[in-house]
Amino acid sequence: VQLQASGGGSVQAGGSLKLSCVARGMIWSTFTGSRMGWYRQAPGNQRELVADLTSGGSTNYQDSVKGRFTISKDNSKKTVYLQMNSLKPEDTAKYYCNIESASRDYWGQGTQVTVSS
Repeated sequence: VQLQASGGGSVQAGGSLKLSCVARGMIWSTFTGSRMGWYRQAPGNQRELVADLTSGGSTNYQDSVKGRFTISKDNSKKTVYLQMNSLKPEDTAKYYCNIESASRDYWGQGTQVTVSS
């Protein structure tokens, strides 16, 4: 199984980006039964949870991104998304997708998001 993240880039404050993470090689039932998450890590900081999505559809967001970011998934494509709107310079970080199945955690390679003021 490999998680392939994409969609990062450089934007100005107020802009938007949509991150995608494809779970290549993961069987459909594992994908649909797993918790999904997006984390980020800025230089010098610890990795932090940005948003997660349970298999039942419940979502949870870090307070700093509530109302601006939306996590979602497409089971048919085995892909999890993070729509990021109204981006701020403090959102600058490397973003990682995570899939937590019953047996193990999977991590993507990360995609860089840079927001300039």
